[in-house]
Amino acid sequence: MKKHINEIINVSNEIYNKGLVSGKAGNISKRIKASTGDIVAITPTLKSLSDLKEEDIVLVDMDGNLLTKGKPSSEVGMHLEIYKKRDDVNAIVHTHSTYATGFAFSNKDLKRLEGFGEIKNPYVASIEYAKPGTVELAKNAGEGIKNEDVLILKNHGVICVSDDLNEAKLLAVFVEESAKTQFVTYMLNSVED
Repeated sequence: MKKHINEIINVSNEIYNKGLVSGKAGNISKRIKASTGDIVAITPTLKSLSDLKEEDIVLVDMDGNLLTKGKPSSEVGMHLEIYKKRDDVNAIVHTHSTYATGFAFSNKDLKRLEGFGEIKNPYVASIEYAKPGTVELAKNAGEGIKNEDVLILKNHGVICVSDDLNEAKLLAVFVEESAKTQFVTYMLNSVED
């Protein structure tokens, strides 16, 4: 278990240092499959991802029951809903990165760019706004990401999923860089010669 917890801490530090989250925003989880039932390790609520310690990571079962001390992220319901809908997903990275979240707050769709697998849809999927931490957001996210690896949460942020936590992190970085490129393109195209 310690290996999984340390992986979450390392990825939390990385996405904080890359500017994909700031303050106390964002959350990360990892599903650990066990013979007694799946366990989800998740970052805590109201704590910066920049300086987490082993005792900060909270373990819950698939029904959200606490298995350790601490208070899980307020988005634990959303993470659990995604895991229940997607047996192939074992890692979730939820960011509020500047450029991708800018698209989430705008009326522009974020194009899928080459570099992270086959492009099946021209744009990153999105769902309409629901208040963070609510059952409505959890259900909408679970439905919205059924066949996706990235989901834009309108007026909120981004979810990236994978079988592997490092891959989910790399996807979050790629989505932010894609958003940055598209933002710069929009700005350059709006300038008259």
